[in-house]
Amino acid sequence: MKYEYLTNEDLDIAVESYIAALKGEGLAPKAETIPVFEAAGRITANAVYAHICAPHYNASAMDGIALLAAVTFGATETTPVRLAPTDFIQVDTGDPMPDGTDAVVMIEDVVRDGDDVLLYGAATPWQHVRQVGEDVCAGDMILPSYTRIAPAALGAMLAGGVLEVEVVKPPVVGIIPTGDEIVAPCTDPKPGDIIEFNSTIFSGILAEWGATPKVYPIVKDIKEDIINTMKQAVDECDAVIINAGSSAGRDDYSSLAVSTVGKMLYHGIAIKPGKPAILGYAGAKPILGVPGYPVSGIIVLEQIMKPVIEVMTGANLHRQDEIEATLGRVMTSPLKYREFVRVRVGINEKGEFIATPLNRGAGVVTSFVKADGIIDVPQDCEGYEPGDKVKVTLLRPKEELANTLTIIGSHDPLIDEIIDVLKRDNPDSVVSSSHVGSMGAIMALKRGEAQMGAIHLLDEETGEYNTSYVNKHFKDGGVVLEKGVKRIQGLMIAKGNPKGIKEFSDITRDDISYVNRQKGSGTRILCDFLIKQNNIDASKIYGYEREEFTHTSVAAQIASGTADAGLGIYSAAKTYDLDFIPICNEEYDLLINEEAYNTEKIQAFLKVLKSDELKERLERLGGYETWN
Repeated sequence: MKYEYLTNEDLDIAVESYIAALKGEGLAPKAETIPVFEAAGRITANAVYAHICAPHYNASAMDGIALLAAVTFGATETTPVRLAPTDFIQVDTGDPMPDGTDAVVMIEDVVRDGDDVLLYGAATPWQHVRQVGEDVCAGDMILPSYTRIAPAALGAMLAGGVLEVEVVKPPVVGIIPTGDEIVAPCTDPKPGDIIEFNSTIFSGILAEWGATPKVYPIVKDIKEDIINTMKQAVDECDAVIINAGSSAGRDDYSSLAVSTVGKMLYHGIAIKPGKPAILGYAGAKPILGVPGYPVSGIIVLEQIMKPVIEVMTGANLHRQDEIEATLGRVMTSPLKYREFVRVRVGINEKGEFIATPLNRGAGVVTSFVKADGIIDVPQDCEGYEPGDKVKVTLLRPKEELANTLTIIGSHDPLIDEIIDVLKRDNPDSVVSSSHVGSMGAIMALKRGEAQMGAIHLLDEETGEYNTSYVNKHFKDGGVVLEKGVKRIQGLMIAKGNPKGIKEFSDITRDDISYVNRQKGSGTRILCDFLIKQNNIDASKIYGYEREEFTHTSVAAQIASGTADAGLGIYSAAKTYDLDFIPICNEEYDLLINEEAYNTEKIQAFLKVLKSDELKERLERLGGYETWN
């Protein structure tokens, strides 16, 4: 029988109901008292009031003489007032005001005449005097409840005689990783092993939110063990996250564990990724069941756990900036779910933000590493077309994106190496690079969505690279074609060539599985050219429709044994220790928006492209030849 989740609740309704249920059970911040010296960055649990005035005495605010202001009345530039030594007292900044004085005259305005003093200007009562309570008065509120304590506030509290402060105690959040296939991080996992890194990701997120993570040992898919660990975590922690086992697999016991230890409010939220989320609680202790895929887990934590942590800490956690951006390529979405799509964000020469969707696989954690923002696609929306305006919630500062160099086009490790050199030379440099193929670069430049794109497009008639495509698509100019590098393209095959592949035409053999590049990429165009040149029927190639977006992903498939051959560059084959059959030398060039060409960020990129350091890096990668 097909498994059905218990619920498919709207996200906003689910979160609102969940928090209401938790508050009904008594969920609230817990307090602890600590020395003020240790309180920087903590959240106040209650309002903080001054115990004493600051300053607690009338103090001189200047170096000079203290006196009664009335003795100076009438003093002018033409009729100075003469004061005898008994009329004033020498003071320094911070000294208590002597009895019978109510003003300070700065030493710069004091003219000595023997033991007397001449003043050429009258003083006003209480001038240059810090009066009692000028900063804060005893009983004044220094900080309200649930306020982050800044360094300056430490000084205000100490000045007000507050030596200890009640702060919110960081909630301890237990994280229970589960699964038979889960193993601790290592460098040599066996086939079927899945490295457990979700707890490390979740711990970092929780720490940023002011919680203290407590990771439990991996629990195998044994019902009793999962329930017992859940009971232990509920006893020891303020909240619990159980990772994996929330879906519909045969050994998914998370929902049973939640129901056994506490109550389950929802199992299934109408979001993608993250649908199998479990929202439960044991008394006032939240229990969140999180899917095993890392991206799903991150989304569930951000959308559900974050509001709960806000209640537990009293903090108003940072809400990211939202911008309007132009979508760089088509993005479809199912009507059944509200979807959160990771995107790269750049800026074009018109100052417009451009959003390019990243790989949406729930297990592709690197998409979050690369992401600049997230598009929240409503449940009733089928998606967006290129050029549509979309709202993007930023994961990086808006100011950082404004200085970003946006590159959209063909993939090559060369781009990553240049980005690394730029970052080492200037930590403020930001480059957003999206891999959409050579034709994707041309379309992005035509639509004004990028300042630069990498291309390697073969003209089948002339055998030349790139020039004819630029002339065809940019008849009125507007771009500059900058020479990049020459690189070797060929067939990547398994180490030792176990299938005895000798030439491109061998990919039609019945025992050969091929892995292709995506449509529009220069390597795909080369593949189709070679198919035509060798009179090959593409339908005879097993795997022709199987597409990958980078050279390294093609190499990874061959190295893993799921494919026997694929076109790619020599450096990718070398990285994966594959054999390589050279086919051609091609030109990998840069297409640059003409208006952006002379900007600082483009010129810095080109400077690295022509540098000796990059040349040395390319020699280590192998398979490249520079023009300079």
